[in-house]
Amino acid sequence: MTDLFEPSTIQRQAPPTSRGRSAAGKRAARKRKRRRQQRTAVILVLLLGGLGIGGYLLLDRMGSSLAGFEWPWETKAEDYPGPGVDPVQVEIPEGATGAMMGQELVDAGVVASVGAFNEAFETTPGASGIQPGTYELLTQMSAAGAVQQLVANEKIETVVTIPEGYTVTQVVDKITSVTDIPREDLEAALDAPKQIGLPKQAGGLVEGWLFPKTYTVQPGDTAVDLLSTMVDQTRTELESLGIAKDDWQDTIIKASLVEREAKYAPDRPKMARAIENRLEIGQRLEIDAAVAYGLGISGTELTRDDTRDASNPYNTYQHGGLPPGPIANPGAASVEAVADPADGDWIFWTAVNLDTGETKFAETWAEHEQNVSELRAWQAANGS
Repeated sequence: MTDLFEPSTIQRQAPPTSRGRSAAGKRAARKRKRRRQQRTAVILVLLLGGLGIGGYLLLDRMGSSLAGFEWPWETKAEDYPGPGVDPVQVEIPEGATGAMMGQELVDAGVVASVGAFNEAFETTPGASGIQPGTYELLTQMSAAGAVQQLVANEKIETVVTIPEGYTVTQVVDKITSVTDIPREDLEAALDAPKQIGLPKQAGGLVEGWLFPKTYTVQPGDTAVDLLSTMVDQTRTELESLGIAKDDWQDTIIKASLVEREAKYAPDRPKMARAIENRLEIGQRLEIDAAVAYGLGISGTELTRDDTRDASNPYNTYQHGGLPPGPIANPGAASVEAVADPADGDWIFWTAVNLDTGETKFAETWAEHEQNVSELRAWQAANGS
């Protein structure tokens, strides 16, 4: 072992003078130094290798006794035993990762730690498909139980469906019938159209801009939240069809007329074309649904005297051009029909069967009179 420490001993001695040393002597000294360094390296490798083999044999012999042993540096994530205590609502935001969900649950007192939630999240099938929304969980749940309940996708939400052709009044009635949003809040939001994002092209008229669709209302959603979403959906529909902003309101007005007049989808593009044809030649639209809207009644209540009342600005029998605003909230099919009307020279249309809504279109007055006669025959046969 003395050779192992020989290099340091040589370093402490006074170095011999190299003056007068032969070249052969210098080469021999360098060889001896290399051999000592090589022996030192071999010894170190053997020592380390011996320790590694010994350590492996020791762990191998102790393997069974170490099973379940928790090393000091391996801290288990804190977790509640479950099943839980008090109900609590937790909102999972859009695009939340497992860690983000875990933090939301920790803040709400549902799980004990983000670490425990992450472990359960990674081992639970379907966890990556947890959807955003509000869930009712329990405080002090086990992480596994919390993940399983989220995976079940039993969110606390209210679904409200707005049918095509509803007026603003009907939309408010529908919302208040199925949600907890107060009517006065809805009316206040409608009276402040800027709050709900109504574009300036609408001229302050909300009618026509509450897009018919099924909406999900989360706990805490306000009247402004829901109505803003409806207005945004209408804007999205117009933009997706490439309709110029200056044409937005006229498009909605025409689509609302089509919505209230057309029964079947194939009739909508034809009706949209007939409206355009009438406007181009300066002929009054004479649409009953518009007259009824202006009077606040249904079309079935309309009388001939009503169509002669020029004080009604929505009376398209007495006033040329489009009515001053939409008469309903049109759906996508009607908006698309106005954006891309059918090709044809139709000027007139009339229903010929009031039960089915079958409608016939005509290019001339004579042809239209034949269609009206068919309607009258149906009415006589059906006592209408």
